[in-house]
Amino acid sequence: MRFTAAGDAIIQRRIQDGFAGFQEIAPFVKRGDARFFNLETTLNREGECFASQFSGGTYIRTNPEMLDDIKKFGFNITSFNNNHAMDFSYGGLLKTLEHLEASDIVHAGVGRNLDEAAAPRYLETPNGRVALIAVNTSFEPSMMAGTQGRRVPGRPGINGLRIDEKIIVTKDELEMVKNLAKRTQINAEKEITRKEGYHGELPAHQVEFGSLLFEAGEKGEYKRTVNKADMARVEKAIYEAQFQADYIMISVHSHQLSGDKKETPSEFLQDFAHACIDSGANAVVGHGPHLLRPMEIYKDCPIFYSLGDFILQLYSVEFAPEDFYGKYGMTSDATMHQLLKQRSKDFTVGLMTDRRMFQSVIPYWETKDKKITKLELLPIDCAMHGNKSEVGLPRIATNLEFVERLAEMSAYSGIQMKIGKDSIVRCEW
Repeated sequence: MRFTAAGDAIIQRRIQDGFAGFQEIAPFVKRGDARFFNLETTLNREGECFASQFSGGTYIRTNPEMLDDIKKFGFNITSFNNNHAMDFSYGGLLKTLEHLEASDIVHAGVGRNLDEAAAPRYLETPNGRVALIAVNTSFEPSMMAGTQGRRVPGRPGINGLRIDEKIIVTKDELEMVKNLAKRTQINAEKEITRKEGYHGELPAHQVEFGSLLFEAGEKGEYKRTVNKADMARVEKAIYEAQFQADYIMISVHSHQLSGDKKETPSEFLQDFAHACIDSGANAVVGHGPHLLRPMEIYKDCPIFYSLGDFILQLYSVEFAPEDFYGKYGMTSDATMHQLLKQRSKDFTVGLMTDRRMFQSVIPYWETKDKKITKLELLPIDCAMHGNKSEVGLPRIATNLEFVERLAEMSAYSGIQMKIGKDSIVRCEW
């Protein structure tokens, strides 16, 4: 079987007829039987849905006709399980679901209850049936879909992958935290409700300090692990998909990092990706941090920790809720131009000023007996300046220096990259 995939499509307006990027990119994308992208917007019309109290960073939406433009690139499978899925609350989420269901693009990761959001979705191709399971580690808690009960309906939302966090300290440091908590009374209210039965008791080697959990250990460490119940739900979906499909793809939206570099995926994301393949998945496609992260081949299966941005139109917001203006000390009497200028410190900071956010690759891979046999990359460069109708839209990259950076990041896994005269990057491992 054959596959292609792209990262975040933050698309907020129609793409003009005759856009040269269609002719450049579509032939490469269409080489795949399954052709994935991350839909990082909501589909609803102006005034149709009220906004959430929170957003994924910017309140983003577009009209549903945009799907016709995405199809021109050749994509046929997607997920909008990302931090923007509920920018326009439950109404915006459900409208996006409706418009995707009316299209012929298969989607996974969002549903009217948790069972629906967690279920594998299937793409039928001439060369086999592909399952997509989509999760998200970067979300507001209220975005999580609810389980369907016998008498109470489930809650619409996303298939969330919660992360359990704790700070490992020495026994002496733990005692200091315990004393500081007592002195400041930061836990006083929770201790009262704990005695009333609303919270379980903590073991002796753990101490809470507000929302932080400290645990005694050998050395200082910020430790994050995937929630066991959520991991079990993903493994159950993989088990079901093994029966129903020929190939299983995992989509994971994750912003978290390790250390102090945005390019470095978190340890829990690496553990999660390996666990998915150990359980029977055949590829993991990551997105979220808006730049390229390493890729690796694990047990003859590809893992892309982040494919970067395929479309980046954060300055194409035409209107925003009052909450967004209020966050920056303004009201909606101001224009979007004024609001975005204020947030970006006169357009000097933010994603739209960072060249890395406009550079990405589209991988193409072939498999035999579910194992990868070939991997090629099409380098993509979104327009950062120039004609307003093309800013943020993808073209084949001409400056390929960023490919060297990707090769260096991925070298630990044994992947070697060679750039051909046709600009296609061919990978060996």
